[in-house]
Amino acid sequence: MRKYVGSHSGRMFSDKKWIIPFFASLLVSVSLILTAILGEFSYSGGEELLPLVDVISLKGQEDNSSGYFVESDLERSLNVSVVVKMKVPKFAYLISGTKGDSRRMLRTLEAVYHPRNQYILHLDLEAPPRERLELANAVKADQIFREVENVRVMSQSNLVTYKGPTMIACTLQAIAILLKESSEWDWFINLSASDYPLVTQDDMLHVFSNLSRDLNFIEHTHISGWKLNQRARPIIIDPAFYLSKKSDLAVTSQKRTLPTSFKLFTGSAWVVLTRSFVEYCIWGWDNFPRTMLMYYTNFVSSPEGYFHTVICNTEKFRHTAISHDLHYIAWDSPPKQHPISLSMKDYDKMAKSNAPFARKFGKDDTILDKIDKELLGRTHRFSPGAWCIGTSDGGADPCSLRGNDTMLRPGPGAEKLHQLLQVLLSEEFISKQCL
Repeated sequence: MRKYVGSHSGRMFSDKKWIIPFFASLLVSVSLILTAILGEFSYSGGEELLPLVDVISLKGQEDNSSGYFVESDLERSLNVSVVVKMKVPKFAYLISGTKGDSRRMLRTLEAVYHPRNQYILHLDLEAPPRERLELANAVKADQIFREVENVRVMSQSNLVTYKGPTMIACTLQAIAILLKESSEWDWFINLSASDYPLVTQDDMLHVFSNLSRDLNFIEHTHISGWKLNQRARPIIIDPAFYLSKKSDLAVTSQKRTLPTSFKLFTGSAWVVLTRSFVEYCIWGWDNFPRTMLMYYTNFVSSPEGYFHTVICNTEKFRHTAISHDLHYIAWDSPPKQHPISLSMKDYDKMAKSNAPFARKFGKDDTILDKIDKELLGRTHRFSPGAWCIGTSDGGADPCSLRGNDTMLRPGPGAEKLHQLLQVLLSEEFISKQCL
């Protein structure tokens, strides 16, 4: 018997016909595993990014968590003569729009553009293919965008319902793409075509250079009263998941019970979130963000609650939530679902708010020209910055020649933003986190 087994084994291993199918199956298995791992950050629905850019690689610096400001003396943080101890940060922007918004998106992009940052433009499925193609071609043909390679346009986009979970899905998709391309940015900022900056990027980068990399700016409050019944309890379906044309949410007659294992929070849909927090939302290593995502797929106005509920129910991040969206927004009385459109009569209040962004603005409203001239000092395509080292002789664009993107030239907007942050980071304001 022993001899028979030995001779059978010898014949089996001497026969090399098994080698080719074995290695073929091994190659397929490894390919499937790598596809699953690399696909973690890929986005659904066959979305494609125009191959416009690769991210600039600059080594980051460890986050500072010893306090809200790096400088112990707040006044020194805006003194241009003081050497900044922290590396200049990077922002990752999502600028979204719908049908007829492509030119507005480009104007907002140019107003917030800086070579250090990353940008994704999402024109939703309601926009016709021709408009999306025009936006993509405008970005691809731009000399600065082509050289720096930090602006991307989604060539195939999602249908987005503002009150439904498709907006959160689109935002998380953009964050996943940004994380896949580079992990060296510090804050994620979402804007729409109707948003506009009130300070230059040099102002923002200068102030945020001396700010703790752990702070999340997300306006939030504990949800209660009528919002519980009208937002949390209805069972809804977002048609944008299934249809190719935008329509309102479908609401059933049945209601669901309220959760007991976590508290619900609500607030502004416009956020400035740290890379570490959005990584947590994408990876969901303790499964809570995934649980919340499933819960908020059946929640009215989920963009005003998903990030808020996740951050305020997570011990690691709840103390980093600053209840402000860094926007100036004006509302009707009583407030409606959407804010009022800002006009010239709102300019003084808006300028004195010290906020770095404002919304919402009408298409090509004259107030935007006033902001360009008086707040941004914008005479050409981009808001001015130290990276623009060209000459303006003969009406030339000084930003056509790029310098060191770590050099900053903060203006009056930096001082205004600093004053706002002093209020937001005061003990009185901090004590209201996630209450």
